[in-house]
Amino acid sequence: MTSENYSGAALLPPFSMQRWAAGTLARAVQFWFAVTVAGQLMFAAYAIVLYGGAALRGDMAGWNAVMTHGHVPGDMAGNAAIGAHLLLAAVIMLSGALQLLPQVRARAPRLHRVNGRLYVAGAVIASVSGMYMLWWRGAVGDVTQHLGTTLNGLLILLFAGMAVQRARMRDLAAHRRWALRLFLAVSGVWFFRVGLMFWIAVHGGPSGFDAATFRGPFLSFLAFAQCLLPLAVLELYLRCRTRGAAAQYGVAALLAGLTVVMGAGIAVATVGMWLPQMH
Repeated sequence: MTSENYSGAALLPPFSMQRWAAGTLARAVQFWFAVTVAGQLMFAAYAIVLYGGAALRGDMAGWNAVMTHGHVPGDMAGNAAIGAHLLLAAVIMLSGALQLLPQVRARAPRLHRVNGRLYVAGAVIASVSGMYMLWWRGAVGDVTQHLGTTLNGLLILLFAGMAVQRARMRDLAAHRRWALRLFLAVSGVWFFRVGLMFWIAVHGGPSGFDAATFRGPFLSFLAFAQCLLPLAVLELYLRCRTRGAAAQYGVAALLAGLTVVMGAGIAVATVGMWLPQMH
């Protein structure tokens, strides 16, 4: 065997392993995306039926069924902020799922741009109104939880600005990275609910926090993890794509495992929290 043949044969297994690793990573991402979109669509349906249904019936007190200080008689500005936040929460769940579909970006670029503007505007308004609700309207939890959620809101504003800036600069690769970060940050409060339901199911009830006051170390952790953990996993994914097969297999396994956990949380939240309110 010549040195040329030996070199070619030696390169074949790593190339095949790299190709299989890239394929495994891509399938893990598709699995995560499918489960995430299904869960977010369920949450959007819940928000529309519960809050939208109460508004259509003229039963504004129905906003208080789940949310503390959802509707306060006489507080027109606060009620308007709550209404905008709830409406946009449903809209951006639907818009975000559509925005990440590569088929839409490739085959309907105009729809992608229009929907992107809608998504960014909705995310910014929802973030600002959410922080207003948190600090001035009254919300459950303690200051640590409020700080974690505020960090989430500020990251939404930062990522939205960066995504728009990179799009205007025609740096589409960077634009897509910032858009992914924006999607995860916008999904932070949804991740909080799903993570909480998974935690409660695993422990058979509240653990690490007081259910009556909604305060405790686990909730303080979750208030920050709701956005920082998904963003950390995203950074691992973005970096592993240019690394070896071992890194790609490792991130694929991590992503698949977290998706299973997330799927379990979605199932528990759907059965225990969302469906019972959709009547």
